Amino acid sequence: MRNLDDTAVLFVDLINDFNFVGGEKLLSNTMEILPNLIKLKSFAIENDLPVIYVNDHYGLWQADFNKIIEYCTNENSKELIESMKPDDSDYFLIKPQHSAFFQTPLQSLLTDLNRNTLIIAGIAGDICILFTAKDAYMYQMDLYIPKNCMASEEKENNDYALYLMRSVMKADIDPI
Repeated sequence: MRNLDDTAVLFVDLINDFNFVGGEKLLSNTMEILPNLIKLKSFAIENDLPVIYVNDHYGLWQADFNKIIEYCTNENSKELIESMKPDDSDYFLIKPQHSAFFQTPLQSLLTDLNRNTLIIAGIAGDICILFTAKDAYMYQMDLYIPKNCMASEEKENNDYALYLMRSVMKADIDPI
């Protein structure tokens, strides 16, 4: 990877209750990538990169990761949440829709941090990661979306989203 001075790591929707149709499949596919997500978080810490979590608000509408964690933690989600929960030094934003940029302060935060390269990881790859990557591309950001750090309910949909991000949004999708 190139110089990291303008890079931030973005984790999307990792605090999740998986209580929805298809949630069991998404959780299973997410658990497969969990070691890579942990590796990416360690990489960010070792390289002093800003770590930004952008998460659904679950109707709470409070950008307090402890409240979102409390709401989402259950028997199914506990291992993922415990492994990937934000640290006090991480940034945490909530989002009302699929994209981490839509009606959030993410773009302003990245500008303030002087970051124009995003490493994006999380779930669901074919929805929230795809919409986030599209918006980042529209903001002319450089994208690295490691294919082994993204999961969707259906693996075929995940693969297709990766194809679009690589071919249309010029993302690097090499594994971490």
